[in-house]
Amino acid sequence: MFNKVLVANRGEIAVRIIRTLKEMGITAVSVYSEVDRDSLHVKLADESYCIGPASASRSYLNIPGLVSVAEVTGADAIHPGYGFLAEDTHFAEVCESSGIKFIGPTSETISMMGDKVRARELMVESGVPVVPGDEDGLENIEIAQKKAKEIGYPVIIKAVAGGGGKGMRIVKSPDMLKNAIQVASSEAKAAFENGKVYMEKYLEKPRHVEFQILADEHGNIIHLGERDCSIQRRHQKVIEESPSPALTADQREEMGKTAIKAARAADYTNAGTVEFLLDSNDNYYFIEMNTRIQVEHPVTEFVTGIDLIREQIRIAAGEKLNCTQQDIEFKGAALECRINAEDPDNKFRPSPGRIDNLIIPGGPGVRFDSGIYPGYNISPYYDSMVAKLIVWDLDRESALNKMKRALEELKITGIITNINFHQTILNNDSFRKGEFYTDFIEEHLNY
Repeated sequence: MFNKVLVANRGEIAVRIIRTLKEMGITAVSVYSEVDRDSLHVKLADESYCIGPASASRSYLNIPGLVSVAEVTGADAIHPGYGFLAEDTHFAEVCESSGIKFIGPTSETISMMGDKVRARELMVESGVPVVPGDEDGLENIEIAQKKAKEIGYPVIIKAVAGGGGKGMRIVKSPDMLKNAIQVASSEAKAAFENGKVYMEKYLEKPRHVEFQILADEHGNIIHLGERDCSIQRRHQKVIEESPSPALTADQREEMGKTAIKAARAADYTNAGTVEFLLDSNDNYYFIEMNTRIQVEHPVTEFVTGIDLIREQIRIAAGEKLNCTQQDIEFKGAALECRINAEDPDNKFRPSPGRIDNLIIPGGPGVRFDSGIYPGYNISPYYDSMVAKLIVWDLDRESALNKMKRALEELKITGIITNINFHQTILNNDSFRKGEFYTDFIEEHLNY
């Protein structure tokens, strides 16, 4: 097992990782930008080092600086969390060449699954269903028009190296196609330094259902059930839950086996997420694989009782999975609300500033993952998510009621948050009945 691990991240995920490292008796090393000097992850780590100025490109994305801190402190491994460098092939390669264990899959797997076109091709070869689409010749509008007609409108243009809803445009008619390709390509180039895009059939009113997998370095792979991430705004997840209200036990078993097949095809190791779209006829299609821990991993931890961060670390240290698929039991229902420093009534404008007061909900089955505290300053330099509120109960209705109570109890003053936005969703009859799709917010709410 590792003696010392560097956490190459900030905020709630850095705090989350540090807590598990300490529980495992592993020394936790944190890094921080100049503006994050007073952050909670800095206060909780055993050792902390400034990595650069506020700009992420000069601090949390500073690969030479991160590796230097790891080498100077004698860290055995680096945990990248999510975001920043978590799915950066070059970072994984540098760690590997420096003799520092990257807590995640290999650089080769990250590269392969990060290229949406290569990932699609691999899944097709492996017998995993994918959304009908095409990736060749889209730079020629005449060819693109022909392929879109063959696939059938509406189609969606997506960035090959994309994620987080960037480089993505829905096209409902031929006259929209050329502009959509140009805009998606430009956006992808700016976000990922790769302007290549591909085309898929756009599934109307699908569910977004993802399966959590764990794979050790000895060929053992299991899945830990699904998370329904259909409540989204502009392709960004808002609320996640497990189990999905849309799946039967038989569907869960079948999709779980398919997720394992996908992971095995990619020669995957560590924790990962296989993402599917589920259409109105219960057909499911692979869309991508996230080669990292997910923001929404706590709902899986609640329904399975498995610490995913601990398992990531164990697997990276070369240990075998300590359970089989038959050992996994799913109990109750869990939901997660992402708490952001933003103003839903003002086009979700970010709301950085000083937190004056904080009241954290409590009680059985309530979890609050965050890096904030009274007096802490929310910086404008990073993502607006400041916390995750997660609840568990014996069934979905009880979990919904618990989340409503917890949201009422949660008080964050000094900044504007999206707590009321979450309350509006939870009070919606369609949501409470489990009758929702990825366009739920646009269709049912005035946001």
